[in-house]
Parts: sequence; structure tokens; C-alpha cells
Amino acid sequence: MSGEKPLFELCKGVNGLDKIVLREVRGGSAEVYLYGGHVTSWKNDIGEELLFMSSKAIFKPPKAICGGIPICFPQFSNHGNLEQHGFARNRFWSIDPDPPPFPTANLNKAYVDLILRPSEEDNKTWPHSYEFRLRVTLGPAGDLMLTSRIRNTNTDGKPFSFTFAYHTYFTVSDISEVRIEGLETMDYLDNLRGKERFTEQGDAITFESEVDKIYLSTPNKIAILDHEKKRTYVLRKDGLPDAVVWNPWDKKAKAIADLGDEDYKHMLCVEAAAVEKPITIKPGEEWKGRLELSAVPSSYCSGQLDPRRVLEG
Repeated sequence: MSGEKPLFELCKGVNGLDKIVLREVRGGSAEVYLYGGHVTSWKNDIGEELLFMSSKAIFKPPKAICGGIPICFPQFSNHGNLEQHGFARNRFWSIDPDPPPFPTANLNKAYVDLILRPSEEDNKTWPHSYEFRLRVTLGPAGDLMLTSRIRNTNTDGKPFSFTFAYHTYFTVSDISEVRIEGLETMDYLDNLRGKERFTEQGDAITFESEVDKIYLSTPNKIAILDHEKKRTYVLRKDGLPDAVVWNPWDKKAKAIADLGDEDYKHMLCVEAAAVEKPITIKPGEEWKGRLELSAVPSSYCSGQLDPRRVLEG
């Protein structure tokens, strides 16, 4: 179709790092850096940015990029003896020229396939052979989809285990005006209280101080309601039983070198994850974890979302 912009473009980003720009015909876009296989931008059809990027983000390897959607693999946070959040987020990925077929391939979507394989350096700390394939897709309605496929290619017959998260930073108008629905009554591990286990009380999660929790065995659909923007983010996930909720609040934000002092007011991390029970795959086996994000207008009546519409829809 003549006159249309290409759906996929490889170009230079900050500090000359390679990035891929995906565009869909209605005007939505997404950007993915080969460094980290890292989605740094997701915009709707009127150009509004939906992902939060730190005002002090450093685009200089080997430092990880702060904001967007970092990929935590093969370790989430400090749940193991590797570096914080593992190494996938600060390695250079490649465009995969010949990915295995996807059962849900749809020709009218903009997407890119990336691949990460182990380096000699990584083998010293995590001695396993694997192929990590990531497909980032921008759907025709502007939905953003990330599908990870991790295959054990060990030749020594050994399985390996890992934890994982899509560490998604959503942009919000005011953190104190945001609520999360879908995690009510769920058990969680509180990282601010020594990973002790509690059960969530109350109708929905709201924010008035630092939060760092791992919700366990969560539903596949979670809604983030931004009252001021009248916008609801809907997070759908598959293969990722847990959901991490994090906001550093003011004191912690000041202590994070690559996060602006006031950034915490306009960000919220809700992360599709597999943390409590590590995933184990045998040689030849493949694990798949999928995240789908959409942003929809939400109407309010005395501060409430129209009854359960988004979560049940």
C-alpha cells in the first residue's frame, strides 16, 4: 500500500545504540533497543507515551536502562546469586532472521523477533546453553505484546532453572490517584518485610508510601486505573503466575542514581513474573511467557471503575 510508513524500522537511538521502531497504521508506535531487548517506548494513536522512562536513564552499556520494559532473566531481583535482575537486560541482542513459526502469526501486525544466546562471560556465572527468543508485536489496535520463548540447548543432559519478569514501568499522572484491581485477596511476599507472606486486604491497591510486593498465583488479567487521566491499563499474561508491584516512593527514589527524585510520582511498576517457583526446563524443552498490554479509556462514578467491566471484559 503506497504512502504508508514502514511497520518496522532499524535506526539509531540514544548514544548511537541500535533501536527498532514499530508502527501501526492508526499511529501507535513502539521502540525496542537491541541493548537489553528493551522496549523503551509505547505510544497510543495520538502520540501519548504509555511507558515511563526515568528522567535520568543511562543509555550506556553495561548499565541497564531504567524504565520501559526491562527483561529480568535468568534471575529476578536478588532471588539467587547472580547480578540484580540477571544479565539479559544488559546484553546486546540480535535480530532473529529466521525465527521458528508462531502459531498466532498475523500478517497485519508490526513485530520484530530478537534472540539472545549465552556469551563466554555469562557461562562463568550461569553455565547453561540456551536460546532466548523475544517477539515484540504492536497490534492493529495499538496493543503491545511481548512473547518470550526460552529453550534449553544444553548438550550435557542437564536441566536449568530460572526466575523471570517483564519489569514494566507504566506512566501515571499521579501515583496517589492510581489503583490496581485484580489482586484483591491475593497472597504476597513483602520485600520491605523480609519477604514475609501476607494476604492482601481491601478492595483495590492504592499508593501512599513505598510498595515492593510479589503477588502469588495471580489472575491472568490485572487492571491499573489512572483516575486523573481517565485511562485504564489492562495487563494480560500467560505462563507468568506472579505479579510484582513496585513504587520506590520519595526516600528510595533519591537513593537510586538513575531515577529522578520526583519520578516516583509518575511511575508504577506492575510486572508479570515467575518468581516464587522457579521454572525448570530440560534439554530440548521450551518455556513460553507472554505479556499483552492495552490502554483503554475508563469512565468513573464516584471514583470507581464501571463495575468490573475491564476485568471481566
